[in-house]
Amino acid sequence: MDLSAYFDRVGYTGDASPTLKTLVRLHTGHAYNIPFENLDVYAGKTISLAPDALFDKLVTRRRGGYCFEMNGLFTLVLREIGFEPRQLLARTAFLNTYSALLHEVIVVQAEDGYTYLCDVGYGNDGLSTPILRSLDGERAEFEDDKYRFTYDANYGYVLSRYKDGCFSPMYAFADNGCVPDDFEVANHYTSTHPQSFFRQQRFATKPTPSGRITLTENRLKIVDGGAVAEREVSGEKELAELFLKYFGLTL
Repeated sequence: MDLSAYFDRVGYTGDASPTLKTLVRLHTGHAYNIPFENLDVYAGKTISLAPDALFDKLVTRRRGGYCFEMNGLFTLVLREIGFEPRQLLARTAFLNTYSALLHEVIVVQAEDGYTYLCDVGYGNDGLSTPILRSLDGERAEFEDDKYRFTYDANYGYVLSRYKDGCFSPMYAFADNGCVPDDFEVANHYTSTHPQSFFRQQRFATKPTPSGRITLTENRLKIVDGGAVAEREVSGEKELAELFLKYFGLTL
């Protein structure tokens, strides 16, 4: 693991000590600088979770990826620094219905003795910073972004985000361990199954200090503070230009 190259990729300066401060800064830098995107999945390419493949794609070739790639690389970096991250599988929620175990998250115990949820690979509404895994109420990431944990007897910890006047579940994960093959199976389904969301259209998204930029096949959305600008994408040429301009991605 070439930590200096990764630090350059995510804009991190400072020492590599396993502290909460380091964890927060690395998480934010990764989220801001490595886009969540599915271009390889949409193109039908094989998604490798091998450490050298993750580093080559996301760092050397300055690409992005989805949860298994993003959180996979982030786990490798945290271990290299001296953290003891645990990779878990989560069920994403839609209209209070949970999916299969098809999303990867990370939990890390910091030097303060508390456990934090890290997730640099969720996409829209995803976390920019680690969040304390606590059942004691709301956790504010930004002024207008509030999250909270509840506990479900069937699914474990449920992370919800405050949106449109209420808390809506994002995903749920149990604290039981996973083995590498669990992620290989989930990655294979997500990247190859014809009904997978990631096979339907090309997209990329990343948070910014004041909002988020999201690009799909036919729409660009930029959230900047309280302002939201959306417009249609006119065609393949403009789509390619926007992927390059906002995410550094070449179609």
